[in-house]
Amino acid sequence: MNFSTSYIIFPPNRVLERAIADSIGMLSAEMAAAAAPDTTVAVADNFRYARGNYEQHRFSARIYESLREALETALADTGDTGGTAAKISRAQEPLAWAEAQNNLGNILAALGQQRRDATLFERAILCFSKALEEYSQENSPQEWAATQYNLGTANQALGRLLEATQPLKIAVDAYTNALLVWTREKSPEDWMYTLHQLGATLHTFGKLLKGNRQFQKSVVAYKNALAALDADDYALELTATHNNRAVTLHHLGESEENPDRLKEAINSYELALTVSMEQQLPIHVAVICRVNKATAQNVLAQLTNDAVLAQEVADEFEVIMECFPHALQPLCLKHCEEQLKMAQAQLEAINSQAG
Repeated sequence: MNFSTSYIIFPPNRVLERAIADSIGMLSAEMAAAAAPDTTVAVADNFRYARGNYEQHRFSARIYESLREALETALADTGDTGGTAAKISRAQEPLAWAEAQNNLGNILAALGQQRRDATLFERAILCFSKALEEYSQENSPQEWAATQYNLGTANQALGRLLEATQPLKIAVDAYTNALLVWTREKSPEDWMYTLHQLGATLHTFGKLLKGNRQFQKSVVAYKNALAALDADDYALELTATHNNRAVTLHHLGESEENPDRLKEAINSYELALTVSMEQQLPIHVAVICRVNKATAQNVLAQLTNDAVLAQEVADEFEVIMECFPHALQPLCLKHCEEQLKMAQAQLEAINSQAG
């Protein structure tokens, strides 16, 4: 079946930010200065939090390529002692070498997302696999879990890009491994992020397999992640988890043709919208939630042949397009126009039947 277009919200990638912060000292002062984001132009970025797992906002993406070159040079096993870059020897500093592999992997994955390049994701995955040759669950549990998380996120992004199930299977296994170390009691933040990403992976997996079992597992993962979230400390993460759980319920409801699932999705979208508004997140986050919610209501109206709901949906999409044109991506605007036409067509059909 064809699932409705619904928009996932991606929390900031703190792991990528740490990789950049840890590696920026390898750059010249001039290059490092270019890492600061441009704050002189007050233009709203309507694509924030919607582009993927490797989007971040603390540093400028302009330095990714320079960091990649610096890390690859430092890790190169050439035996050359010349040049300015300090070499990181696996034989002499195995843990520092593994950490640098993790940092390089995150930079490569960010470039892979930026360029939609599967090869870069594959190179990132190779870096994380190399790091796991030095880290073990017994001797370096925190570093091992963090690398498993990195491996999962890169494979999740690759699976989404290629629409392939094998990377998603690897991602599920990697996140499950990380959760062997990161528990809610000892590492609540890491536990929450891992469950959120596991939910996202299982949702993508379910869409590809058109399998309700994966959707159901995704809903459970997101529900568990919610247990470690509060609006004051994790406003965006809480909004994203409610929204993304709703997307999964939305698609599960479509797959099952189940109105109750769709109603549950609509309630979850409403929770996401409430948090985003109360915590004053960027307006386009709230608009994403409204678009998703109205789309689910449209599916419910079509499934139940509900004229009143179809009219509400048509009115809502008109309001969204009229009041928030600045907060809509071009493809999202097109989606809203198509949803409006769908709701209007259903109203005409119902009125014709009544006449």
